[in-house]
Amino acid sequence: MRLIHALASPPMALLAGAAQALSMADPWTGHAHWWLQLLSLSWLVWQLAHRAERQMSWSASTWASPETGTAWRRALWLGWLFGLGWLAGTFWWLFISMHTYGGLNAALAVAAVLALAGLLALYYALAAAAFIALTSAKGLMHHPLRSALLFAALWTLAELARGSWFTGFPWGAGGYAHVDGPLAFLARYVGVYGVGFVAAALAALLALGGHVRWRRARTLAGMALLLALGAALWGWRHLDLQAAPAAGQKPLVTEVALMQGNIPQDEKFVPGTGVLDSLTWYGEQLQANRAPLIVGPETALPLLPRQLPDGYWDALLARYAGPDQAALLGVPLGDMEAGYTNSVVGLKAGQAEPYRYDKHHLVPFGEFIPPFFRWFVRMMDIPLGDFARGSVGQPSFEWQGQRLAPNVCYEDLFGEELAARFADPGAAPTAFVNVSNIAWFGDSVAIDQHLHISRMRALEFERPMLRATNTGATAIIDHRGQVTHLLPRLTRGVLHGSFEGRTHVTPFARWAARAGLWPLWAGCALIVLLALLRRRRA
Repeated sequence: MRLIHALASPPMALLAGAAQALSMADPWTGHAHWWLQLLSLSWLVWQLAHRAERQMSWSASTWASPETGTAWRRALWLGWLFGLGWLAGTFWWLFISMHTYGGLNAALAVAAVLALAGLLALYYALAAAAFIALTSAKGLMHHPLRSALLFAALWTLAELARGSWFTGFPWGAGGYAHVDGPLAFLARYVGVYGVGFVAAALAALLALGGHVRWRRARTLAGMALLLALGAALWGWRHLDLQAAPAAGQKPLVTEVALMQGNIPQDEKFVPGTGVLDSLTWYGEQLQANRAPLIVGPETALPLLPRQLPDGYWDALLARYAGPDQAALLGVPLGDMEAGYTNSVVGLKAGQAEPYRYDKHHLVPFGEFIPPFFRWFVRMMDIPLGDFARGSVGQPSFEWQGQRLAPNVCYEDLFGEELAARFADPGAAPTAFVNVSNIAWFGDSVAIDQHLHISRMRALEFERPMLRATNTGATAIIDHRGQVTHLLPRLTRGVLHGSFEGRTHVTPFARWAARAGLWPLWAGCALIVLLALLRRRRA
């Protein structure tokens, strides 16, 4: 009994949430651990089931009965603590940007991280409370699969809300832990949130095992079927990793050079140091490198083209006016009248004007200031302001048969927005290009987490992802989500390699291009609605 109480304690809830954070990328190796994500979430469901088990009688007409009210309030608290440990453990590195580079008092920076994590944890608290309110101990014993699906639906709705509402902040969604696991195969069909749904259902089934009447034939048959399905998914995953291009399809292979300048964040925008260093080093590389495609990171040139030294921009345009080379480069663009954009410029022969991609999904507090929060921004020594937004589904940069679709840093968290580029399969990207600068977060696990996010996008669309970053992780990811080339972090260098563009369109890309994430919203909401109707009939 003491053990049960210890496992149900608030510190244990926080630790279980922290384990969920570690599952996306641990700070020692940077690897994702799908099994840890399942186990930590199983702990939460086990605790919720234990509370339901203690209440065998439910009011059929209201949630406000003394027994039910106590249970769902405890579930609310438990879910919130789990979410707090998970989210604070996931993006604790925001402290570095606010304190180390922003000059915000350390205590205030800690409070800001905890406040954000606590606010977002409310989604999961509500999911846990709703699970208790809509189920019962009898239902857990007799219908474990139904209960598991209900939990998965509620949990996924919480994930979707966190990733969509108030501009969305989906960093650390549970599905990212499965980039190397047996569920990775599902990404091409249902995306990261669909993977998270299946993982939540499996975690719930694992937790509910102790509450099931194992002698029931249906239960045993169902569990056997799930084990067989898991083995099949694992096998298909490994077969998929070895899959060859379709018969008759000519491989689209392109050589590329990805630049990593490693400009310190506290110097990057200082005219006499970081700005000069960036212009000198990137300018030299752009002039000297002979790769067919050269890619530089976000704000590789930290000045507007008209602010560059005399002749600098014209020399770049002249350098890439020939037919053999092209460049994609992070550059700010705009003016006071039209607004400023965080952009990618493409240079190649035969263009009246350089190709331009403008970042669409801006970072709150980094690229736009939410209403009523300018007072908070003024407390930090960071030149923040409001950028103009680009449109969703901007055209790709065409080069050597490739259609290269840029995205800037934070944008590759939003697969549903990248999917908009697949609305016309004939013009769909053959590869993605992510340009990033997360030097704001130092040498932290944020680098590894962002790499896994890019890998998940590669799995969803079965497209290579080229990553050119300031400090890491500069990498080439193939269409199977595997890192084929990687430059050491926090070093200055150029990563040379090749990638194979792809032209087929995955099921996820097809339905997300047309409907966004609404099919997942609708499917999960339907499961919850059916559970509510069953409870009212009980």
